[in-house]
Amino acid sequence: MLLDLLLLVLGLALLLAGGRLLVAGAVQLAGTLGVSELAIGLTVVAFGTSAPELAVNLSAAIQGNAGIAFGNVVGSNIANVALVLGVAALVRSLRIDSTIVNREIPMMLLATAAAIILGLDRLRGEVERYDRADGLILLLLFSVFLYYSISEVAAKRSSDPIAEAAAGSVSTEQFVTATRSGLMVAVGLALLVGGAELTVARAVALAEALGVSRAVIGLSVVALGTSLPELATSFVAARRGSITLAVGNIVGSNLANIGLIFGIAAIFRPIPVQDVVVRREMPMMLLATAAAMGMAFDSRLSDRPTWFDRGDGFILLLFFVVFIYYTLGDLLRRRPP
Repeated sequence: MLLDLLLLVLGLALLLAGGRLLVAGAVQLAGTLGVSELAIGLTVVAFGTSAPELAVNLSAAIQGNAGIAFGNVVGSNIANVALVLGVAALVRSLRIDSTIVNREIPMMLLATAAAIILGLDRLRGEVERYDRADGLILLLLFSVFLYYSISEVAAKRSSDPIAEAAAGSVSTEQFVTATRSGLMVAVGLALLVGGAELTVARAVALAEALGVSRAVIGLSVVALGTSLPELATSFVAARRGSITLAVGNIVGSNLANIGLIFGIAAIFRPIPVQDVVVRREMPMMLLATAAAMGMAFDSRLSDRPTWFDRGDGFILLLFFVVFIYYTLGDLLRRRPP
């Protein structure tokens, strides 16, 4: 057990080191390429930190444990909004880019609502599951998000003659800087994924040694563990003052989880819908997303200087505690003596 504890600490250290490298490299890469930190956060950083979810879901689908993929996406998205965004807001009040409020957060809410509706096959008298058609719809929603994100970057570059000229003629110094930044991003992502896997494996070993059931481990350690890269990255980004990168990472990760990762898993193998998740966890995922959007719009209407302050962060963390309490409490009550 002592070795597991030491390896757990090592995994957390790798997460923090990976988060620092990833954020530093992403900020440099955005400056070198002439794009915003938001664009980098929504795409490169978000997709990279979603790698653990992708690995878990594909592995579960291949092994026929598609229900794990379902619970992992729902649990991870709740953790991203309530835990990761809450922690980032407590570290530093977050002034959010208007693009996130006007487009990305509503798109995250739309994707969440679509995932819930697609899972309610019972209303049509069918067995509740996510089949290949549902997966294609989720992938289409994600493609729309990706199209708008990339087209906005292209539009901003074409409207800026300096950035356009810089894009046409890249100096040796810019190439070296971009290469170094790309390597920092790659190494940071590798450390994040490795640290997350090590942390989850050791946490599972400790939980089993303490007699905790596998059901509790699956809904808590695995879902939280796959959100550790987002947590480490957003925490470091908030401390550095890279606010748009921190928030873009959360929003982009949730959209990638629902549209890309869950969509691919459903296409690979139909995913059965667990009744308790539809009744409780999925509505809580929708509620957490709606609460985040409500906080953003409420602060705009009241002309507050920030859109996610420490009070909002505390509310989101409280929501996450309630979610964990009811989820784990229900599982522990069902645990056989």
